[in-house]
Amino acid sequence: MTSKELAWKIRRHAVEMTHLSGGSHIGAILSVADIIGVLYTDVMQFDASNPKWDKRDRFILSKGHAGASIYAALAENEFFPVEELKTHYQNGSRLSGHVSHHLPGIDFSTGSLGHGLSAAAGMALGAKQDCKEHRVFVVLGDGECDEGSVWEAALFANNFRLNNLVAIIDYNHMQSLDYCENTLEFGNFADKWRAFGWDVCEVDGHDHDALREALSKNENRTKPLAVIAHTIKGKGISFMQEDILWHYRFPHEGWEYDNAVCELHAVKPDGVIDPYTPNGISAPCPIPEDADIKLKHILTETYHPTFFKKEG
Repeated sequence: MTSKELAWKIRRHAVEMTHLSGGSHIGAILSVADIIGVLYTDVMQFDASNPKWDKRDRFILSKGHAGASIYAALAENEFFPVEELKTHYQNGSRLSGHVSHHLPGIDFSTGSLGHGLSAAAGMALGAKQDCKEHRVFVVLGDGECDEGSVWEAALFANNFRLNNLVAIIDYNHMQSLDYCENTLEFGNFADKWRAFGWDVCEVDGHDHDALREALSKNENRTKPLAVIAHTIKGKGISFMQEDILWHYRFPHEGWEYDNAVCELHAVKPDGVIDPYTPNGISAPCPIPEDADIKLKHILTETYHPTFFKKEG
C-alpha cells in the first residue's frame, strides 16, 4: 500500500466512522491524514503481528481527538479487522472517541491536550538510556501548543539531546472554535521551536514526498526534530475545508454525507476499494443553494457570533 492510498483510506474511513457514530473532529482527522499515511507506510518500523515488538518505533497522537485517523491506519495495516472501525464511538467499543491504548498498536492514550510530547520525550530518553535505536514520533495540534507543558517538554528534549525524538505539528491554523492567532498568538512558530533548541523543518503537510524527506532518518542529527506541517483543516472535502464548524460537526445523513463520499471517490487512487460504497453514490443529494448560509447559522447560533471574522 502506498502512502497516498492509505491517506485516502483514512479519509474515507473517517467520513464513515464519524457519520455512523455522530462523533466529532472530522476536520482535524482530514488535516492529519497525509501525515499519518506517510508515517505508517514509509517511515515507521512496526510489526502488526507483534504490536509490542521491542524494536518498533513508538508513536503518540497527542491531538487525540483525531484518533479515527490512527484507528484507520492500524486497521489497514492489519492490527485489527477493518470491520471493527464501524464500532467507533459506540458503547462497549474499543475505539473510543479519543485515542485508547486498549487497541493493539497504540502506545499511549490521549485526549487531554498537551501531554503527548512529555510522554514521547520520556520514551525517547528511556530508549537512549537503554541503548536502543528506535525513534519516537509524536503528532501535535497547533492549538495544543498553547499548553505550557508542551514547552517544558521541548526544553527537556533539548537538554537531553533527544535526537531520536520527532515532533510533527499539524499546523492547520485552527483550534476548537476559532483561528489559532485569534486565541493565542504564536508569532514566528518555527523560530519559537528553534529558540527551544530544536532542529526545525517546515513542509507542506499534504505533500507526501516532502513529508517523507523531512521524516527520513538522519544519523548526524544531534537535536530533536520539529516538523511543522502546514495543513488545511478539512482537507479533501471542499465544503469542510478551512471551516471551523467541522471541528465539532460530523457529516449528517443527506447532502453532507453523500457529497463527502462523492468528492473522495473523484480522487480515489486506482485499485483502491471503498469498503462502504464501492461504486460510490449514484444519486447523491444535491447541495442546497443556501447550504453555506445554513452552516454558518448553525455555528454562529450554537457557539459564538464572531468565529467567521478572522483578525490579523
